[in-house]
Formats: sequence, structure tokens, C-alpha cells
Amino acid sequence: MTPGPIVVTGLGCVSALGDSVAANWAAALAGRRGQRDLTLFQTATHRTTQAAEAGLPPAAAGDRGLGRAERFAVHAARAAVAGLAPERLRSARAGVFFGSSTGALLEGELLLAELLARRQPSVRPIAGIQNDGPGTAVARALGVRGPVVTWSTACTSANVALGAALDALRSGEVDVAVAGGADELCQITYAGFNSLRAVDPQPTRPFRASRAGLSMGEGAGVLLLETAAHASARGATVLAELAGAGKSCDAHHVSAPAPDGAGAAAAIRLALREAGASADAVTFVNAHGTGTPHNDDAESKAMAAVFGARAAHVPVTSTKSVTGHLLGAAGGIEAVLTTLSIVHRLLPPTAGDEPADPALGLDVVLGEARPLPARNLGLSTNLAFGGNNAVVLLRSPA
Repeated sequence: MTPGPIVVTGLGCVSALGDSVAANWAAALAGRRGQRDLTLFQTATHRTTQAAEAGLPPAAAGDRGLGRAERFAVHAARAAVAGLAPERLRSARAGVFFGSSTGALLEGELLLAELLARRQPSVRPIAGIQNDGPGTAVARALGVRGPVVTWSTACTSANVALGAALDALRSGEVDVAVAGGADELCQITYAGFNSLRAVDPQPTRPFRASRAGLSMGEGAGVLLLETAAHASARGATVLAELAGAGKSCDAHHVSAPAPDGAGAAAAIRLALREAGASADAVTFVNAHGTGTPHNDDAESKAMAAVFGARAAHVPVTSTKSVTGHLLGAAGGIEAVLTTLSIVHRLLPPTAGDEPADPALGLDVVLGEARPLPARNLGLSTNLAFGGNNAVVLLRSPA
């Protein structure tokens, strides 16, 4: 017996735009960017100074000792499950499926710096320095006793986690899944992206001819997923259906996407097949859209390969233009914003005043939010170092 559709019944997020779903949605609709000069660490030795730095959300009882990414994760998860009775989470029938690429790496850097300076450390060694720190912190905070698994596949981590949660719900392993990702800014990743000359000194400009790189960000995005039967039995409001997920690898280069976008196209086709949908059914795309010259070009070619002539007419946005690139958490917050697009039938614009690059052949949403039809199938894409590609499809509930 199949469990029927897998549905989204709760959302939570933290980013430079705020620590609530409402704040993030309002800023995204307005095209209000979260990038500003970094305060977490010194940037004098780097090419750039800006990032989408998030404010720490309020700490709740039991949050003492959590690292920055863990705080983001737990806050977003609590918001996502706010409408669910706690006993439904404190069960082997609930699971946490999370993505992260840094864990509490910033705290590890600070501790090491103080030890090397022979000072008494002000930062305590914490278990969260492992990549699974945010996900296990969520499990502890919510009392989840089912599977708790973290994926670390660079910038596809959260989308991979969402796909794994979809599999676990469809297979009957769990009835409820808390899924998404969390990451924090740290010196290693900031220095690494700067050394690759992949960071724009100004706020990122996805899909523009003058695009010069990404803007790094931090935060968390979490979805509460359930089988339709479980959601119906408790009278939950269904926001969207998680219809499909797809993964692939370019096997091309450690940091550059395959120029033809073939790997990304393959992941999209897999997700469509899993959802039982055609490419013609996709009504909008929340693209990976990092603003690097190579990524935007390869991603546009992937869309052309999948959508054909329709690629010039499917509305495309990049919410990274306002949130920055949350690395392993990108798929989480982008799935939250994609779900909100379905709920409100509005697609946020890609921030910035410049026109879209005509060479890409895409219908990039600019200036103001674009109205969407009554029923939608939204594609959210993430492409990562190593050629990892992971996409998810969300659609209007039946």
C-alpha cells in the first residue's frame, strides 16, 4: 500500500533577511538584499568584504552550548513543527533528514585561533563541529527517535536531504520528516570562494551579463513533511506536495560545472519522472542562480535541454540574490521560498536593476514579483562542487 502524496505542512527559516518565514517572504517579494559588510571575522586580507550574515535567533531553554549553525537549525525546525503535537515527533516514526557543509566550523576556527595564541579559550569544544551537528541538534531539541541522518554534498546537501526524506516517507519508514539544512559563514569557506574568484564584491547579480560571482550567506531552511494520510488524520493544512527529486553528477571538474549543463538536465529529468510529470507541466523555476559566469550559463543550457523552446517562457528567479548562497542549506531555504510561491501564487524577483543577459535565453523575473497560475509545479535546483546536482519539485496540493 502506497502512502499517497508526500505533503509539506510546516515551514521554518533563518537568513540575513530575518528569523521568520514572514520576514524572509516579505524581503524576497520586495527584492530586498541581505548582503552587507561582514562582522563575524576580519575580511581585510580577502578580495571582498560582504556576505549575507544572519542575526542569531533568540535562544530557547536548552539551547546553551549550541553552535551558530545549530541555533539556526533548531530555530527553523521549531517554527516548521509548531503546529504538530510533540508526541508525534517523539517517536520512531519520525525522522530528521538534514544537509550541512560546515557544521560548527566557525567555532572550531575561533577555538583553534585562541589555542594557537596560547590564550584561555572562550569557545568551548562542541560536538557540533561535525557536519551532523545541526541535524542532531534538531533531533535533540524535538525529541525525534527515528532516523536522524545528515548529508554533506557541498551546495546540494539540503536538496539531497529532502530527496532522502521523500524516499523514507514513501517507503513507510517514517510518517513525519523534519527536512532541510543549516550552515554558517566561516573563514575557510569565505577564503576558499574568494581564492577561486567566485565571490562578487557587490551583491550577486544572477543571470545578468555583468555577473561576477556569488554572495555567501548563512542560515537554515526546514520543511515539515508528512504522508498525506498522516496530515489528513490530524487535520493539518497542506501547503504543497513534494512531488519528486533527482540527483546526478557531472564527473567533470572539482569546482566548475560541466559547460553543457547535461548533468543538471539529467537530475531535472529524473525528478520529473519521479513526479510523473512532463517538462511542460513546470510553471516556474527557483534556480541555483549563483551569479557566477559559468554556473548561470551551464544552468541555462540545462533548462534549454529540458524545456526546449519553452525555456524562454518559463519564469525563472534566483532567491540567492536576496538570501545569499547558504551553501549546504541552500536547498532548504529555497524549498521554503518555492513552497511560499505556490501558496501565494507569486514568484519573487531576482534582485537588481540590470536587465537579464539575453545570451542565456531565459525569462528571468525582474523588478517585481510575477503572478503565477492557480496550480503550479515549481522546480528548485542546486548544483555543487564536484559536479553534484540535486533538484526537487514542489506542486500545488490536490
